Amino acid sequence: MTICAATDRPENAIMKMNGIPFGTTDWSEIDETEHRGETGIAYWKTGLFGDIRVRQVVYTAGYLADHWCVKGHILFCLEGELHTELKDGRTFVLKPGMSYQVADDAEAHRSSTTEGARLFIVD
Repeated sequence: MTICAATDRPENAIMKMNGIPFGTTDWSEIDETEHRGETGIAYWKTGLFGDIRVRQVVYTAGYLADHWCVKGHILFCLEGELHTELKDGRTFVLKPGMSYQVADDAEAHRSSTTEGARLFIVD
């Protein structure tokens, strides 16, 4: 068994990212796309790296998603405050420096914010 020096975990227990050469991303050069919510707007800057989508997302004040999402994400809150509601009724609040993670098809969720938020999302 090979152990990854950075994590002391078996290499087969770590997310595999294949076929992605080293590169840098200047997010200021990525075009922004607009995605309207039930209320408010989400602005996405998206990078695709193999099968991995990486996004910088800004939600305007008053944003409420127009759907329940079942896609898995690792989401990191950079600015503002994000409210995440699970379909079972539980709610969570992320502030800058906090993150959440959820697997594909694990728990349907939707986001909202009263003041706006800026996020970094990997899915």
